[in-house]
Amino acid sequence: MHDRRHQAQFLNDNEAMMPIDPNARDNVRLIDHPLVQHKLTLLRTKQTSTSNFRQLLSEVASLMAYELCRDLPLREVLIETPLEQMSSPVLDGKKLVFASILRAGNGFLDGMLSVVPGARVGHVGLYRDTQTLEAVEYYFKMPKDMAQRDVILVDPMLATGNSAIAAVNRIKQCLPRSIKFMCLLGCPEGINALYAAHPDLPVYTAAIDRELNDHGYILPGLGDAGDRTFGTD
Repeated sequence: MHDRRHQAQFLNDNEAMMPIDPNARDNVRLIDHPLVQHKLTLLRTKQTSTSNFRQLLSEVASLMAYELCRDLPLREVLIETPLEQMSSPVLDGKKLVFASILRAGNGFLDGMLSVVPGARVGHVGLYRDTQTLEAVEYYFKMPKDMAQRDVILVDPMLATGNSAIAAVNRIKQCLPRSIKFMCLLGCPEGINALYAAHPDLPVYTAAIDRELNDHGYILPGLGDAGDRTFGTD
């Protein structure tokens, strides 16, 4: 769902928001479904418990997955219903890949796999250097035959953009058929940085927040998604 009027409302609600490159903005698909927005509000609320946060994150992921899979290629196959033979569409090519940026991205996986249970799962292990805010890789594992697969890379937060950039760099080395990036929250700094590094990458998000603070957290945001998912805050 790419509603420009709704997207403009999100981008202009706060006059102090840092500018977003118009070309980068065009690469962003805002998923504004009422259920997604309702659950996002609950995720933002600081009183939400760890168990509820984890459940809500999974529910939002499943709702967002429908939108990201909207344009997956199809092919016709011949099947038999209980009454007669017919030609009917199925997904084309190798199984879809959900690639999680560890560890927070794992909070998305259960919800997305509930929609596409046959998908393969890859992992990109990155941590953020607390001094430089740069991404440091410690793990990388993807399925085989990536040249025939479409990849959805997931991380709840697009903050500085450094982790997403590093993950896309590594995944592109596997030469997948396509890559999309899905996050719960983005901000102008992360959107601009990711577009500058990968202008061919579509970004799907439930909201665009105002800015980053000095520690690289999105404001108003929802805190540290990994800590809130796994109860380590």
